Amino acid sequence: MFSAEQSCWFIRKVICWRAAASIAWAVLLLPPSTAIFVFLSKFSVLHPIQTISECFSMLTSATAIFSFILLCGVIIMVGFLNFEYYTVIPTIACSKIALFGQLLHPRQLVNSLVHCIMGMIVAWCSAVTIGFRYETLGHPCAQTDGYHQMCLNEYHLILLLGGAFVGFSHSLLGVIHNMNYVSFHTVQQYKYLRFKGCLPLVVRCSATQALYSVRNFIVVYYFLGYIPRTWICKTLNLHLGSSAHPLDSIAGLLDLSLLYHLWISATFLLFTWYIMLLLFRIFLTEGYSFPVQSSFTEDADHCLPKVLTEKQPMLLKFLALQDLALLSQHSPLRRCEVFSLSQPGGHPHNWNAISKECLSLLADLTQRLVAYHDTVATNGRAKSLSSGSERKTSSETSGTEDFMSPRPTAFMKTPASVFARSIAGGQQSPLTAPFTPDLDSPFMSPALRRLAAPVEQGSPWYGTVQSPHIMRRVPKLWSTSTDSQVNGSPPPSPASVPSDKQEPSKPSFLAQFLQNRREQLPEASSQALFADSQAHIWALEGLSYLVQASFSEDQFGVVQTTLPSILSCMLVLQEAVDRHFKLPHASSKPVRSTSSMGDSTYKTLRFALRATLKTAIYRITTTFGDHLNAVQLSAEHRKRLQQFLEYKE
Repeated sequence: MFSAEQSCWFIRKVICWRAAASIAWAVLLLPPSTAIFVFLSKFSVLHPIQTISECFSMLTSATAIFSFILLCGVIIMVGFLNFEYYTVIPTIACSKIALFGQLLHPRQLVNSLVHCIMGMIVAWCSAVTIGFRYETLGHPCAQTDGYHQMCLNEYHLILLLGGAFVGFSHSLLGVIHNMNYVSFHTVQQYKYLRFKGCLPLVVRCSATQALYSVRNFIVVYYFLGYIPRTWICKTLNLHLGSSAHPLDSIAGLLDLSLLYHLWISATFLLFTWYIMLLLFRIFLTEGYSFPVQSSFTEDADHCLPKVLTEKQPMLLKFLALQDLALLSQHSPLRRCEVFSLSQPGGHPHNWNAISKECLSLLADLTQRLVAYHDTVATNGRAKSLSSGSERKTSSETSGTEDFMSPRPTAFMKTPASVFARSIAGGQQSPLTAPFTPDLDSPFMSPALRRLAAPVEQGSPWYGTVQSPHIMRRVPKLWSTSTDSQVNGSPPPSPASVPSDKQEPSKPSFLAQFLQNRREQLPEASSQALFADSQAHIWALEGLSYLVQASFSEDQFGVVQTTLPSILSCMLVLQEAVDRHFKLPHASSKPVRSTSSMGDSTYKTLRFALRATLKTAIYRITTTFGDHLNAVQLSAEHRKRLQQFLEYKE
C-alpha cells in the first residue's frame, strides 16, 4: 500500500505512531466499558445491592481477567484492520452490480470471516461475564450407567452465533456505508473535544445497529437455527436437552431475558469497535505542519513543496494540502517563505512548485467534468465513429470532424486517486464509455449485439443517407435501453424492410435482470466524480489566500507571474462545475444519515467545492479590484471575470 520510498519516513514516524496511539487509547477505555456492560447485564431492580456485589466479584475473578485479555486482542485486531483498509477517497459503487462485486471481493470475504471470528470471541466473553445459563456450552443433563450425559446449552450457542452474525453484519455495512472512509473536518478541534462530541453518536449508533442486528438474527435463527445446533451436537457428542420450548421456535425466541442479553451483548461488541474506529479517525486526521523550506539537503523531502508532489500514501498528500490551506490563512511567517526567492539564483522555487501542483489538480478535475458532461450529453454513450451517418469517405472531412467534435477522453471510474490519474488521449471505443452497457458481456442478449454491430460494406444500407426525421432523437440521460437506437444508428423504415424478416428476439429474463442491476445510479456517479474533491477544496483555498496575501506581502512579485494562469484555471473550472449542476440529479442534496458510523460527508463534497470555488474567485477579485484589468486574459474569461468584479455571479 505504501510503495513510495520518499514517503517511508512519514509512514514510519507519523502514521504508524498515530495508529498505535489510537489502539492504546481504545485498550485503556476497555475496562470502564466492560464494567458498564457487566453492571447492565446483571442489573436487577429488586436486588440492587446484590447486583453491585456480584459485579465486583465478577470483575476481580480469573475468568474476567482472561476475558479482558481476549478483548484486548480483538481490539488490537480491529485497529489493525482499520489501518489496513482505511482510505481518504471513498469507493462509491455506481451501480447495484458494482456494489455486489465489492461485497463478494475475496479481500472483503476474508475481512468478513475475520469479523465473524472476532464477534464470536466477544460473544463468548459476554456469555462468561453474564454467567448463569449462558456460562458454558455443555451441561450435565441426565445420568445413565453411573455417569452424567452432557447436553447442549442452547442459550450459550445462540449468544455465540449472535456475536458471529453481528460481526458479519458489521463487515457488510462497512462496505455499504463506507466506514473505512476517513474524512477531514472543516473546523480543527482538539482530540479530546472531538471525542467528547462524538461519544453520544457512538452510543446511539451502537444501540440502534445492535437492535436491528438482533432482529435479523432472530429471523435467521428461527428458520436455520437447527443446522448449527445439530452440527455442534454431532461434532462435540452432545445431546439435545428436553426443553419444553426450543430456541428456534416462537415461544423460545420470545424470552425477554434472552432478547435483552442478546441486545446488550451486541451493543457492547459494536461500542468497542466503534470507539476504536472513532479514535483511529481522530488520530489519523490530526493536522501536521510541514516545513516550507529547509537548510539541510537530507530534509528536503520533508518540505511542503516536495510533499505536495508525492502520490503515495494519499494521507500524506491530503495532510500536505490541509497544511497549505491553513498556512495560507493563519501563518504570515510561513507565507513569507512561500514568496521567498532561492539563494543563489533568486528563483521562486517554493511558489512555483506549490502553484504548479494546485493548478494541476484543478485542471485534472476540469478535464474529468468535461469528459463526464460529454458522455451523458450523448445519451450516456460515447459517439460511434463507425455508424452509418457518421461514416466519412473523405480523409480530410474525417480529420476535421474528429478535431471539432468532442469525445470522452477518460474512463469515468470511481476515482481511486486524484493524483495518479491521466487523461487518455486517442480514440476510445464507444462501447467502453463509462455509462454504457457492455455489449461484449456474456450476459448481453444476441439481439442487442446484432443491432449494435457495424454495417458491412456489402450491405445495402452501407453509405445510405437517412432522413433527418429518422435520425433525430430526444436525449435521455441515464437511459440504458436496449432498443435499436442504442448505438445511434437509425431504425430502418417500414417500406424498406423485407416482409419475411423476423423480429429481433426479446432479451432473456436473466439478461434483463443483470442489465437492470448494471444501470448507472445518477446520484452515485456524481458523488464518485467528486469523491476526491476535498483535495481540490484545499487547493482552491490555499491558492486564493496566498494570492490575496501577495497583494501586500509579496515583495518580489512572484505571484503576479502566475496570476493569469490561476484566474483562467479557476474560471474554466467554474464553467465546468456550472454545467455539471445543470444535469439531472446533480443539484439534489442527499439526506445525511445520523444512525450509522459511516461518514457521509463525501455525498456533499460537490456542493462544498462549488461554494469554495466561487468564494476563492471573489476573494481574489475583491482584493485586486480594477488592477485585474491589466492581467492578460482571453475575451471570454475577461467577460466572466467582470461578472465577479460587479458582484453579479
